[in-house]
Amino acid sequence: MVKYGLDYTRCRWILPLLLGIGVIFGIIALAGRGWLESQTLPYVQRASLWQNCRRPDQGGDWSCESLMGYAWGRAAAATYLVGFLLLVICFALAIIAFAIDTLRFNFIRGIGGLLFVAAVFSIMGLVIYPVKFSSEIEMTGINMFSWAYGFGWTTAIMEICLGFFFCCLPNYEDQILGNVKPTYFYSSP
Repeated sequence: MVKYGLDYTRCRWILPLLLGIGVIFGIIALAGRGWLESQTLPYVQRASLWQNCRRPDQGGDWSCESLMGYAWGRAAAATYLVGFLLLVICFALAIIAFAIDTLRFNFIRGIGGLLFVAAVFSIMGLVIYPVKFSSEIEMTGINMFSWAYGFGWTTAIMEICLGFFFCCLPNYEDQILGNVKPTYFYSSP
């Protein structure tokens, strides 16, 4: 990407595209019911960020309780949701930044800083949830934190990595804008 500059049409939209993928992963984590699931038969427990569901036996009906009745449930949901909203704001700002013909590199560095703040909020929610869930809610059988929880961690890791990319991109401003004369390592025989 640095070799061809951001005007190179296939490379210009890679970072906003990766932010969009992070937003999709965040939506899956927020809406998914697989934050915690029973690992072995009979499957008697599953939980999302918002509720915990149990059933007494294999053929019974699921009974669900909201985790918003717990202070830690509200805290975990709120911090993860704030991190997700900051990620959506960064996505919108990245689309605006890369759509303008002349890039504002300080603006891009600000997006990187905001991504780090989003990662801190997301990680806080992802740490509060399992610690307090396993200590305050009785779990039956063998349980595991599952796919939706993994999507949450993937979103947080993407926020950190993309934060580094957005913060470091202005360091290569001259190469991106094509202001550096290329050097060739060829010598004639």
